[in-house]
Amino acid sequence: MVAALLRLGQTVAAAESLTAGLVTATLTEVPGSSAVVRGGLVVYATDLKAKLAGVDPALLAAHGAVHPEVAAQLAEGARERCGADWGLGLTGVAGPDPQDGVAPGTVHIGLAGPAGRDVRTHRFDGDRAAVRRASVTAALDLLGEHLT
Repeated sequence: MVAALLRLGQTVAAAESLTAGLVTATLTEVPGSSAVVRGGLVVYATDLKAKLAGVDPALLAAHGAVHPEVAAQLAEGARERCGADWGLGLTGVAGPDPQDGVAPGTVHIGLAGPAGRDVRTHRFDGDRAAVRRASVTAALDLLGEHLT
């Protein structure tokens, strides 16, 4: 991922809820990542999704924090606030309990970039750690699809 971003001369940022910074941490494990990773927002609390990432408070009030459009707006917020070419937004329920009636393992991943946005919904099995790891992989895979 880092090599592809370097080759293209592009940058990425993330706004993360359930992964709490794991996407950004994973990207920055790669040497040279400082040239392409602009930063990240950990917006674990619902109110911070609006305050820091710019998610519409009316959307959060109507649908809760775990919704595809929230992921899309998180991605857009990360991109805009960090001045990146690409933004990733992740929200979901790692478990073990449901949140706002949403089942554990439900994850929405948003991507905002030069050509618009893409949102994917996933249902991952496993404990909290497994859901979070799968979410990071899915987010990076989504970005990779758009970099080729």
